[in-house]
Amino acid sequence: MQHKHPADDSSLTDPALAGLRSQLATQENVLCTLVVDLDSQLRFAQGLLALTDRRLLARNPGGPGTEWAAWPTVDAAGKGLTGLSLRHFDHAGVGTLELHQGGVRLAGWRFTLGANVQALRLVRLFAQQQAQAHGQALPPEETALCPECDLPLPPDSEECPACARELHTPPSTWVLLRLWRFAHPYRHQLLAGFLLTLASTAATLVPPYLTIPLMDDILIPFQNGQQIAPGKVGMLLGGLLAAAVLGWALNWARTYLLALVSERIGADLRTATFDHLLELSLDYFGGKRTGDLMSRIGSETDRICVFLSLHALDFATDVLMIVMTAVILFSINPWLAVVTLLPLPFIGWMIHVVRDKLRTGFEKIDRVWSDVTNVLADTIPGIRVVKAFAQEKREAQRFREVNQHNLAVNDKLNKTWSLFTPTVSLLTEVGLLVVWAFGIWLVSKQQITVGVLTAFIAYIGRFYGRLDSMSRIVSVTQKAAAGAKRIFDILDHVSNVPETANPVKIGQLEGRIDMKNLGFRYGNRSVIRGLDLQIRPGEMIGLVGHSGSGKSTLVNLICRFYDVSDGSISVDGTDIRRFGVADYRRNIGLVLQEPFLFFGTIAENIAYGKPGATRAEIVAAARAAHAHEFILRLPQGYDSLVGERGQGLSGGERQRISIARALLIDPRILILDEATSSVDTETEKEIQRALDNLVQGRTTIAIAHRLSTLRKADRLVVMDRGQVVEVGPHDELMARQGAYWRLYEAQARQVDSEEGGEEDQERRIALATSQIAHAAEHVDNA
Repeated sequence: MQHKHPADDSSLTDPALAGLRSQLATQENVLCTLVVDLDSQLRFAQGLLALTDRRLLARNPGGPGTEWAAWPTVDAAGKGLTGLSLRHFDHAGVGTLELHQGGVRLAGWRFTLGANVQALRLVRLFAQQQAQAHGQALPPEETALCPECDLPLPPDSEECPACARELHTPPSTWVLLRLWRFAHPYRHQLLAGFLLTLASTAATLVPPYLTIPLMDDILIPFQNGQQIAPGKVGMLLGGLLAAAVLGWALNWARTYLLALVSERIGADLRTATFDHLLELSLDYFGGKRTGDLMSRIGSETDRICVFLSLHALDFATDVLMIVMTAVILFSINPWLAVVTLLPLPFIGWMIHVVRDKLRTGFEKIDRVWSDVTNVLADTIPGIRVVKAFAQEKREAQRFREVNQHNLAVNDKLNKTWSLFTPTVSLLTEVGLLVVWAFGIWLVSKQQITVGVLTAFIAYIGRFYGRLDSMSRIVSVTQKAAAGAKRIFDILDHVSNVPETANPVKIGQLEGRIDMKNLGFRYGNRSVIRGLDLQIRPGEMIGLVGHSGSGKSTLVNLICRFYDVSDGSISVDGTDIRRFGVADYRRNIGLVLQEPFLFFGTIAENIAYGKPGATRAEIVAAARAAHAHEFILRLPQGYDSLVGERGQGLSGGERQRISIARALLIDPRILILDEATSSVDTETEKEIQRALDNLVQGRTTIAIAHRLSTLRKADRLVVMDRGQVVEVGPHDELMARQGAYWRLYEAQARQVDSEEGGEEDQERRIALATSQIAHAAEHVDNA
């Protein structure tokens, strides 16, 4: 076992080290240390745990540095102590270590989950020490799993290679080949485009070839005093004109056809990405920024579309032009052709060197640009809060900083790119100079004619021009590769709420819900564990408990926004994971604390869950939700436009539209998540009357901050730390004077104090008013 000196722990301060050293005996070695940062009241305070080869040392958080406690872990002979164990568990962001012996709790410590990895290491080393002291086999080390993909994590690492691949794997140009999946439906059009490209390239290579007889048979003989043959001249000039017109027509047809195809490929790519995004579970969106996802689906697909419609076409034309030109050059004069190709190795080497820098650089630019859009996506929807707190300058500075970072990243890449392009141009100019020199020497030796040299120069102009064009396409190709990688990062992500291969068809649900040994973890946080609960059809259940007790998580699991980590949830005796996800959710109505309304009309928002609903059904749902009256007072009634996120409507009005939306789909299971917590008393009464209509005949699970609103519930379920601690009607739970009674009494005292405070304030205002009136009267009399 490896001994560790306490100074090796970077989280320890010098006073902590000094205090720990003062407690160590001679030749006592520290195996592991843990900084605990919460006291018994869950207040932030620093303490220290240290496991040595003899005992467990502890300085309680918040206590004096000299107050240390110690528990032997082995006896004087080095043997383990019977029944000694160190237990670890966590809940809602708080980790706990408890030292037990023989079923008796000796001590306990709490910490935030930032120290959880070190705490697990301490527990593991403690278990290994006890196993060795008792002469037992060492317990196998538990392999940590990634909370995102459930794959084993590497030793001594908190990062999953699979999940980290999106951030750390540079994009490869080969990722563009994966676009064939979207190009395959248009393969016939692409083949036609390739043939048109081939034909148009061949047409553009005809004019330089015609310059050979034009120079050798027409111009040079005429310069030497010979007569011109008008018919031959007309034929050659007509050939040049015909080649130009034919090349124009073929280029137009090719460009138009491939532009249509690339637009359709881009549209299919956007649609497929958005469709897949909608199928992903909520935990994926929890780790992503809205601006980043919008940038991927919008900007990246546009970039790929431009690449396919313009630059991929140019690249194919360039390759064909280079190959066909090289064949013609070798057919005219092999030695001159070899001299023409001299710059190619240097240009190829430069492209290889620059390509990697461009690829990683463009991916970094994409990520930085996502930061810019993220600031916009945060600020514009929250502009009301920004203005309310007068934070316009702060947000402007935040945007200025990310925009400046974007500028710096682009400038760094442009340094490489600005050097590359002129260098390629220089090499091609040098190559042209070498060809001129070698060609003049061949003409002087009468090995080639002036016409051949002229044709060669014309072909070389096209050859080197295409080389320069290809070098420029390297930049665009790497941009497209970076964009394609970010798109396929979405398409390759597998939902944590998978669709079953053979879903069970849902008939008419009764609404019976059974939860057995339910467990769920958010990453490395245990939120629900060992929960058992049965809900009868048509029963109304009220979920109560402190914040963080797991109420909202439980309803998220029932809605199957997440899948359980342990146990099962069954509806009418069938595990909900066997149902089709969309088919199951159509039977659930959800009313949230903060209702979300889409931009559109009132009628469209009410009919969101049932787009084919008639106006009569929409009005009936609105009447039942007590929303009909205020809707009629709007300028256009049910056709009045609702602003983004329900702008223009009060909180109570948005909530009643949300209730009407749930009523319209006639769900068998109804979830009310703090549906009346953010409105005033009068509005709450209106919403409560609407909810009374909504819950009739449905299995209802309601979460409410005000416990008085749950008196109509058939049963109340009290949760604490992810477990059910009490179940029963209101009167029965009050009679027990348990957890629910304490919650109710605490809330009643808070209400009384608030009302008392309001009464005191009213008395003070009345007194001040009477004093002012008395003073005014005194002034008048004077």
